[in-house]
This record gives sequence, structure tokens and C-alpha cells, in this order.
Amino acid sequence: MANWLDVASVLGIMAVAVALLMIGGHFDLSAGVMTGTTALTVGVVAVELQQNIWVAIAAALVLALAIGAFNGWLVTRTGLPSFIITLGTFLMLQGLNLGITKAFTGTVQVRGLADAPGYHSAELVLASTVSVFGQPFRIAVLWWLLVTAVAAWVLLRTRFGNWVFATGGDEVASRNVGVPARRTTIVLFMTTATAAWLVGSITAVRLTSVQANTGTGQELIYIVAAVIGGCLLTGGFGSAVGAALGALIFGMTQQGIVYLNWDADWFYFFLGAMLLLAVLTNRLVRRYAEAAPR
Repeated sequence: MANWLDVASVLGIMAVAVALLMIGGHFDLSAGVMTGTTALTVGVVAVELQQNIWVAIAAALVLALAIGAFNGWLVTRTGLPSFIITLGTFLMLQGLNLGITKAFTGTVQVRGLADAPGYHSAELVLASTVSVFGQPFRIAVLWWLLVTAVAAWVLLRTRFGNWVFATGGDEVASRNVGVPARRTTIVLFMTTATAAWLVGSITAVRLTSVQANTGTGQELIYIVAAVIGGCLLTGGFGSAVGAALGALIFGMTQQGIVYLNWDADWFYFFLGAMLLLAVLTNRLVRRYAEAAPR
């Protein structure tokens, strides 16, 4: 169980943040590569610039928030689809990750994080193992549960949560009733970037080395997990708990294929089938809900 929970936890942290953004009516295709950008920032600042690893992690957070704010600001100012805006950011970050890593290390990898000052305290917080009923679990599972609980509380119990649903449901109508839709959108993009920073920091500290292509291609899996968990692609509906369950199903499927000795090449077939099934189910449920007498 610890194995598939570990897979699901790192994915789940991102899936919950991506779900909030989808409920708000937007996508972030740069979310996957941004985990690599933040992990590489931690590695470059700590190893190549020889700073304490906590300084490196703080620098990565500042960078992530800046990228998230840029994405949100550009989407709200231009009115262009977030799909297009974040696709551009995705490509730029992919190039920056490769170029800057080669400029500092001469290779496509940053190594030696375990020797950076402060590494052991960072490992305790981000990459240690905790024992629950005698079973060892990665601490990332606790981060996943914390992120899910906070996101669920924000969505269901706060004014900001109402703004997220209103913005995703009908942005123009929400503005007419006083919802700060633009500010809400920017905060949601920054939330996704913060989740990418957390996952990137966990990855860097856990592996002690980071590849330039870390996280590339994961953004679609985050969206799939959120959709499997019940988020509508059209915005305005979904939940943080549902996205966490979508990540759990993903982790169980990925590890289940290995334990059943099935060919791992079939994994993406099952992933695509789960996505189609989730989308069709969502559509069916929505039709029944809209047709039900009130």
C-alpha cells in the first residue's frame, strides 16, 4: 500500500491544485514542467551557488509564485484561452530548464544535493519516512492529505471558494455580482505554481539530483486525475477530495499493472480509457442533474 500511496501522493498534491484551477475555469499546461523548474532551482542554488538548501527552496518558491502570477495576469489581461498562454509558458520553461542546467553544470543534470548545507533538515521535512501502525510511509503522503484538507476547506467554507465556483461557472455573471474574477484567477494560477514548488522540492530532496526534463508531460496526468475525480472540463464544478481520489485511482492502477505482471506499455491505454469513462460519466450525471425537476 505504501508504494501506490507514494505514487498517488506526489501526483495528488498537483491534482488538487489543478482541480481548483479547473473549477475556476482554466488549465495550466505548464504545471508539469514547473515542478522541474522549481526542482532545478533548488539544485542550482544549493549546489552550484553553494547556498543553504532552505535558501534554495525559498528562491524556488519566489520563482514559482512569479510564474504563476505571470500566467494568471496574462490570461486575465488578454482574454486568451489559458490553454494557449500556459502552452507558451510550458515551452519557455522547457527551454530554460535545459539551457540553464547546461550553462551551470555542462550536463542535463544537477547532482550533489545531499552535500548541501541544511540538507538533512530538509530531508526530514520533505523526504523522510514515517511509521503508521508499523508500516513505513513517505512523508509526502502527509503533505498530500494536508493539501487536500486545506483545499477542501477553502472551497467549501470560505468566500474565496464561492468566488472560484462563480468564476468557473460564468465569469461575466460573477463579475456583475461583485466577484473579483480576475484576482481569483491569478490566485488560482499562483496556487498551482505553489503546489508545483512543493512537488519540485520534494523531488529534488528525495532524489538528491534533478534532470532537466523533470516533470515534462506530467501536466496531462494531473488534468486526467482531476477529471477522474469529477471536475468538469468546462469549469464551475468539482472538488478537492474528488481530485485526491482521482490521484489515488491513478496510483493504484500504475502499481497494480506492475504487481499483476502486465506489460507496462499498456498503462497509458488504461489511463486514456479511464479519462474517457470519467468524461462520459460526468456528462451523463450533468444531464440527469439538469433534467431533474426542481
